[in-house]
Amino acid sequence: MTYQNLINTARSEGLKVQEKELIEHDGLISGNRIAIRKNIRTQTEKACVLAEELGHYHTSSGNILDQTTVLNRKQELKARLWGYNQMIGLSGLISAAKAGCRNAYEIAEYLDVTEEYLKDALEAYQKKYGYVTSVDNYLIRFIPNLQVYEMYPLE
Repeated sequence: MTYQNLINTARSEGLKVQEKELIEHDGLISGNRIAIRKNIRTQTEKACVLAEELGHYHTSSGNILDQTTVLNRKQELKARLWGYNQMIGLSGLISAAKAGCRNAYEIAEYLDVTEEYLKDALEAYQKKYGYVTSVDNYLIRFIPNLQVYEMYPLE
């Protein structure tokens, strides 16, 4: 999903997205306002940040900036996972494999996310699903590296 698509999604949900001079964080949300750090280099990076902030809107409550508490860390992870699912998702991994993507660079390029964001998403998916999961007729392995297999029914 592109940065502009995410902005449009946010607006349709009654949220205001503004680029601002932020120092400590790439993005922040308060109520119905989302701030994205103005000097983030690319639209792709901004989209990854905005996806997480939208995740906070949909999954978090209260001020969770203090990450020393377990509850706040759980909310942070939930918001990130929401963003990963919007930007990548298991179906996106399958789509990238079907498109012939062979490495992290190609997958990230295909899905319009940064390689770092993809790496973080794969780590989150591996923690959630374990070493392997299946979706429809596909098997996705996360360890030792990402592999997507189409499963065929036995005849």
